[in-house]
Amino acid sequence: MSLVRLVWSPELLHYDFGRGHPMSPARLDLTMRLVEDLGLLASPDLEVVTVPPAPDALVETVHDRAYVAAVRRAGTDGVPDPERGLGTEDDPVFPGMHEAAARLVAGSVDVAQAVWDGTALHGLNIAGGMHHAHRDAASGFCIYNDAAAAIRRLLDAGARRVAYVDLDAHHGDGVENLFWDDARVLTVSVHQDGNTLFPGTGSPADVGGRGAEGTAVNIALPPRTASAGWLRAVDAVVPAVLREFRPDVIVSQHGADAHARDPLSDLRVGVDAQRHAARLVHELAHELCEGRWVALGGGGYAVVDVVPLVWTSLVAEALHRPLDLSQPLPQGWREHVAAVSGLDAATVLGVEAVKWQPWTAGYDPADDVDRAVLATRKHVFPLWGLDPYQD
Repeated sequence: MSLVRLVWSPELLHYDFGRGHPMSPARLDLTMRLVEDLGLLASPDLEVVTVPPAPDALVETVHDRAYVAAVRRAGTDGVPDPERGLGTEDDPVFPGMHEAAARLVAGSVDVAQAVWDGTALHGLNIAGGMHHAHRDAASGFCIYNDAAAAIRRLLDAGARRVAYVDLDAHHGDGVENLFWDDARVLTVSVHQDGNTLFPGTGSPADVGGRGAEGTAVNIALPPRTASAGWLRAVDAVVPAVLREFRPDVIVSQHGADAHARDPLSDLRVGVDAQRHAARLVHELAHELCEGRWVALGGGGYAVVDVVPLVWTSLVAEALHRPLDLSQPLPQGWREHVAAVSGLDAATVLGVEAVKWQPWTAGYDPADDVDRAVLATRKHVFPLWGLDPYQD
């Protein structure tokens, strides 16, 4: 049994919407170069695997057959299908689109199966986390929903309850919608208020379909929420609902776009806060699921100075080898960043550790973040027999 199974190969860089698109595959390349240069790839606790594109039957566990055929046509013939979200500004058509997106599905399903089988304790696919894709349409840079496919595989393999924790700045709408009526899946999304950011969903009043009330949990934070408030929000909701749900396995999405430097959100969450949240999810996996944890990438468009730092930290966390914030980043990696981007790379992983107050410190009715958190707790906690005002 390996501690961590990581999906990686250069073929994952083929998920590429083209020059100028925010989701540059360079963010994956720079991350994996940093992982290697810091010595993490050489860890005896890490197994790196490659995967071929998922067969259609696997993709169709979460997508309509007609949609899969449309994606294949778009990637082969270059024919857009705007009604299915293909050929839009967010999701331009590119050659080999189906194969590239299907490889992400295969990667997330592979590590989920390995975690469930017990051949790995933790599974990682930083190229995954395409949480906006819907059953019959692409959305928000996401062609196929690999996160949902991983959850579906876990359920089909025998998991009774799967918890999905989404830390991306944007609401995890695709995963939530696909499991809206399924009481076996808990979806928790910590995101910028949908009234101010794509995809415009994720209200705290959205709690799941009939018979599954309480299994959709949405923490909709105001723009400009910073590290301390963001961590306070995560602390106030995520552990409590996961402990009540008692999952067999946790799947988490670690979009890095909540950072202040990200061009596509208005949150101000630093690298250290995102590291801390990953550690919390990791600890909950050991507390509740005997360590069974599948961690995926997601959004993140500050390609040079944020995404590689957050996701390298995620790999280190999964390996039980958390990195020191003040650790100098390798000179060779910094020189490569400068050569390929013309930008100066970070010299260290992050600034000093963020200081924040847990929810137990008390509710502040004058604080915008606290009011947003309480809204979620009021809608969801009673459905789990919890008091919104008490811990």
